Amino acid sequence: MLLNNYSSKVLECGTDEAGRGCLAGPVTAAAVILPQNFSNHILNDSKQLSETKRDKLKPIIETDALTFGVAHVFQEDIDTINILNASILAMHKSIDKLKQVPEFIIVDGNKFKPYNNVSYKTIIKGDSKYLSIAAASVLAKTYRDIYMNKIHEEFPMYNWKKNKGYPTKEHREAIKKYGITKYHRKSFRLLPNQLKLDI
Repeated sequence: MLLNNYSSKVLECGTDEAGRGCLAGPVTAAAVILPQNFSNHILNDSKQLSETKRDKLKPIIETDALTFGVAHVFQEDIDTINILNASILAMHKSIDKLKQVPEFIIVDGNKFKPYNNVSYKTIIKGDSKYLSIAAASVLAKTYRDIYMNKIHEEFPMYNWKKNKGYPTKEHREAIKKYGITKYHRKSFRLLPNQLKLDI
């Protein structure tokens, strides 16, 4: 059973990201403030949910949330500031988009940087403990998937529609065969033996 709030604040925002371990595309974060009486028996960490369930939850979260924000940080920035900083930046940008300023922030994971002067708490596996983080994980994942499906049309040989940019065997084989695209993260180890790849 996921909990509603960590703090006693009414405007508690949950934030999470998707796409951190991918070889291509953005890291995407979402921030969500849910009403205190919010409940949903399907909602859980997005990794525990099927694509069908995530797609079903997306409009429910968007309708029921007091406010939500979603932000992408793209591969060029990931290569410049590294994936951890890019993930935190994406979370900050998603919080920027909230219509109400959160009074408290709960973050999935163990790394975060202060956002303005708002108190926060990092929570390991927070997306399977708190509804607002689970909701953020669903929005981050669904919005990122929509983006990856779109760029798949441009480079179908990498099958991003299916692997969403993650390092599957098929994705690595395509990199070996076709090289890299403008969407690939050049700072990542794109092939097990990087020497084979001429960037």
